[in-house]
Amino acid sequence: MGQPPDLAVEIAGIRLSNPVIAASGTFGYGEEFERFADLRRIGGIAVKGTSARPIDGNPPPRLHPTPSGMLNSIGLENVGVDAFIRDKMPFLRQAGSAVIVNVFGFTEDEYAEVVDKLNTCDGIAAYELNISCPNTRHGGMVFGQSPDSTLQLTKMLKARSRRPVIVKLSPNVTDIVDLARAAEAGGADALTVANTFLAMAIDTDTFKPRIYTITGGLSGPAIRPITLRMVYQCARAVKIPIIGLGGIVSAEDAVEYFLAGASAIQVGTANFYDPRAPLHVLEGLEKWLKKKGLSSIKDLVGQMKQ
Repeated sequence: MGQPPDLAVEIAGIRLSNPVIAASGTFGYGEEFERFADLRRIGGIAVKGTSARPIDGNPPPRLHPTPSGMLNSIGLENVGVDAFIRDKMPFLRQAGSAVIVNVFGFTEDEYAEVVDKLNTCDGIAAYELNISCPNTRHGGMVFGQSPDSTLQLTKMLKARSRRPVIVKLSPNVTDIVDLARAAEAGGADALTVANTFLAMAIDTDTFKPRIYTITGGLSGPAIRPITLRMVYQCARAVKIPIIGLGGIVSAEDAVEYFLAGASAIQVGTANFYDPRAPLHVLEGLEKWLKKKGLSSIKDLVGQMKQ
């Protein structure tokens, strides 16, 4: 029968049993999915974005299905870092997956406060910085739309972090490669490419926007060809590992990202309709590798032929 393929990967110094990570904002705090899926089999769980204070999120409607995807404007709803450490981490510590805490803030000080508090908490593998937030102290410019802001924020947080720092890039920029290089220059250990695309939809019966905030983030298979291109561009521009994210619902989708240069992938929108989506992708990957006679995920990374 032969040996099963080696699915283990190393990202930013973290060894994962496999390259499939549940994406932030789509998998809650893991405990919501425990009755549907064996969490120990998932390589990692990126938890909901965590802020210095609790956030209630946006009023409804804040989700809307679109062709091959969905719009969301949840508004970064979360329990806040103190409640996260107290109420959520005890479960996550024993869940069996690497815990990646997504961190965000509206000022540099807020990011720093979250990281400082998380530094005292056991059981966390890495921080994933969501830099798609407006910097309220400097006129509302999104951190991740400016290479300078990206570099400075990453540098500041890397200096005070006790864990590897993964920077989650926004795709809503002129050239994502500039941001990837800035994050690398700031000391990022890895990149997640990419967050959701700014989009909107209108109800033609009521003439009203489909979601309360008018615009929201587009995700799902509709964006996969675009984020795949971004992963390819970033992988050629930086030396740090890349985690590919955007519309992955099957093993073949994941393989595309590996071939483009990603070392791991995240499954996001698929979790909303299939709570076992990460495991389905993982199981499909193992079968695909066996079929192709490949012994390791590493045999795929960056191997697109030209």
